[in-house]
Amino acid sequence: MVSKSTIQLSDHFTTGKLIMFTISPILMMIFTSSYGIVDGFFVSNYAGADCFAALNLSIPFLMLLAAIGFMFGTGGVAFVSMTLGQGEKEKANRYFSLIVYTVIAIGFVLSAVGFIYAPFFARILGADETLLAYSTLYIRINMVGLTFFMLQNLFQSFLISAERPAYGFYIILAAGCTNMFLDWLFVGVLGLGLKGAAWATVAGQIAGGFIPLAYFLIPTTKQLHLGKTSFSMTVLLKVCANGSSEMVSSIALSFVGILYNHQLIRYIGNHGIAAYGALMYLGFFVATIFIGYSMGVSPVISFHYGAENRSELHNLFKKSLCLIGTASIVLTALFELFAPLLVRIFMGYDPELYRLCLGAMRIYTFVFLFMGTVHFSSAFFTALNNGKVSAFISFFRVLVLEAALIYILPFLFGAVGLWFVSMTVDAVMLIICVILFIKYRTKYGY
Repeated sequence: MVSKSTIQLSDHFTTGKLIMFTISPILMMIFTSSYGIVDGFFVSNYAGADCFAALNLSIPFLMLLAAIGFMFGTGGVAFVSMTLGQGEKEKANRYFSLIVYTVIAIGFVLSAVGFIYAPFFARILGADETLLAYSTLYIRINMVGLTFFMLQNLFQSFLISAERPAYGFYIILAAGCTNMFLDWLFVGVLGLGLKGAAWATVAGQIAGGFIPLAYFLIPTTKQLHLGKTSFSMTVLLKVCANGSSEMVSSIALSFVGILYNHQLIRYIGNHGIAAYGALMYLGFFVATIFIGYSMGVSPVISFHYGAENRSELHNLFKKSLCLIGTASIVLTALFELFAPLLVRIFMGYDPELYRLCLGAMRIYTFVFLFMGTVHFSSAFFTALNNGKVSAFISFFRVLVLEAALIYILPFLFGAVGLWFVSMTVDAVMLIICVILFIKYRTKYGY
């Protein structure tokens, strides 16, 4: 068996070594989604459907802001890893430091804006008079931890580039356990409801952002560390451009989430938002498996691209598609089999909500057949420093296809059409991604 401590970016990756290297970011992302699911469980079961709906209304806005950290992380890690692959370690560390300090500054500004204008954003998100106060409260409390949440998203990528993927998992483990324990204490025991869940989330975010920040600040001989840097708008623009697909994807997902909420209220009511929220938690759980794999393999792809090792690029590409295809089939079968149990976790207290959500999930889970390859495609082109193609995949998938089908499918088939949107979108995107793979195979040699 391959030891994780012996794996380096420059290695040749067998299937076993690839799984071993990516398992930490996969587990890290799974755990991240798991404590989000715990949030939803406690709010839904202890605070009620209205609080659960308000939480789900607020999430698109919070994820939009936090995605800036993810953009700098994915765009920056490709840029820094390529620089490491070119043998320029000192320059890579200067770039890394500049990226981290920039995210901290942006985080402070956005926190202040989000706190002050929380009621305005809550109304844009679709909150009616019943949900407005809950949504405003949840947004304002989350602004306290926003900068740390952005750093958490940033460092998840860079810990892999620093050849310390296991550290990322341990950090997320600490953050997740903090969040889940405080969810139980604040919501389940003390009865603080949505407010308690928000503070539990903030505590987890602070742990998830501060621990890796301290790790990179401690001067050692590790691959990456924080230190002196100089401001370079050129570097930041390159990083943002390369990570733009992830940012576009997050902006688009937040925008589409708002559209979904408005359509759900129109066709089903607040119960529709609650049911959709449960689906999104479960869907995000599966998506994090593919996102975690893509995060894990991306620095390796970037390194070998920078080193002009085309044979290893081909090896990574072929093995990645095989692993993702197998996982997609297995996950779809498991979620169809255990759908009643999974839905009961969130909606067991309300028979009407349970029936609504179960019927929706029976349709929604087929998106897992296509989701993995689409996520990997975007990350793959980002790792090759082709932000334009990656951004196109994200932009067309969400802002064109999904935004259109949110209106078209329910118009044609009624409320049930909303549950077919994700599956239809990713089925079409799978075809587009295959075409892009074929188009660029000669240029990159994968």
